[in-house]
Amino acid sequence: MARSTGSQKAERLNAAHGLLARGLSVAEACVSLSSQFALSRRQAYRYLQEAQALQAPLPVAEPSMAVTFKLPPSLVSRVRARAAADETTLSETVARALSAYLAGHGA
Repeated sequence: MARSTGSQKAERLNAAHGLLARGLSVAEACVSLSSQFALSRRQAYRYLQEAQALQAPLPVAEPSMAVTFKLPPSLVSRVRARAAADETTLSETVARALSAYLAGHGA
């Protein structure tokens, strides 16, 4: 079975948080979470344990998709260096740059 993505985990934690906030017992919430997300009861219980420590729901990141395009090697080197300096990934650096560009052009 594949690991859940960050957005899937946030969605499941938020659901667990919501069930507990509605006053369901851990046992009731476990059954509900398990059926809602097709999880084992053990995994649902783990989400509930983690959700108990949440003060508020987590933000859910928009899922990403793979895009392939070609860039000049010198530009790729500069983007990699910027990502390393910011301690982030190449993908996140490119996403931020594109978002900033589009925001500056009214898109």
